Amino acid sequence: MIQVESATRIYGSLTAVDDVSFSVERDEIVGFVGPNGAGKSTVLKMLSTFILPTSGRVVVDGLDVVEQPLEVRRRIGYLAGDTPLYQEMRVDRFLRFVGTARGLRGDYLHERFAATVEVCGLESVLLKRVNECSTGFRQRLGLATAMIHDPPILLLDEPTHGFDPLQVLAFRDLLRSLRPQRAILFSTHIIADVEAISDRVLIIHQGRLLGSGPVAAMAEAAGVPGAGLEELFAHLVSHVSHGHG
Repeated sequence: MIQVESATRIYGSLTAVDDVSFSVERDEIVGFVGPNGAGKSTVLKMLSTFILPTSGRVVVDGLDVVEQPLEVRRRIGYLAGDTPLYQEMRVDRFLRFVGTARGLRGDYLHERFAATVEVCGLESVLLKRVNECSTGFRQRLGLATAMIHDPPILLLDEPTHGFDPLQVLAFRDLLRSLRPQRAILFSTHIIADVEAISDRVLIIHQGRLLGSGPVAAMAEAAGVPGAGLEELFAHLVSHVSHGHG
């Protein structure tokens, strides 16, 4: 459902993403891991049509992001690292506003609103203004805005930011429940989140993809059989830093 082919994004003299290729299929959760500034958010912004690739090809659900950006946006739910929320609006009104903007109407809007509120655990803050909510609840609301139109593809940038440990566990269960019939790509620098729920992992550093696949297979290929993701990540980054990549 997601195909990225030799995607590159250049800002002036900075190459933020350098010749990256990968895919995400239906019924799959893929974790995108790398340090801050590695290029994760830039890739997600290209997939969401927020920015366009300088070169290469990015295809979402069979649609080219350059040629058919509006159709792409209808098929994705995108949680940005800095999701804009109207701070003075009440949570319930804001979520309904987003649903309406997404084209939902009548009974279907009501159904999707109720289902999303339940899934994201927003019942206790519905009558609060957004700026009265904790960071964790604002993040849940951002996730709800990405999900309210029931998209087949979810792109989530640092989705557990601001969550306490119990909220993190609940989020992992939520993603597992959403996997059927969807392609889910989420970025993070929290290794435990990736190891807990990902079918496959993408490792990015300095704009380049260092590895892609199940952790065990990548560790074997990298010459560190049996390594966990944290050890594998450190090995691959060290390999590049010392000029071997």
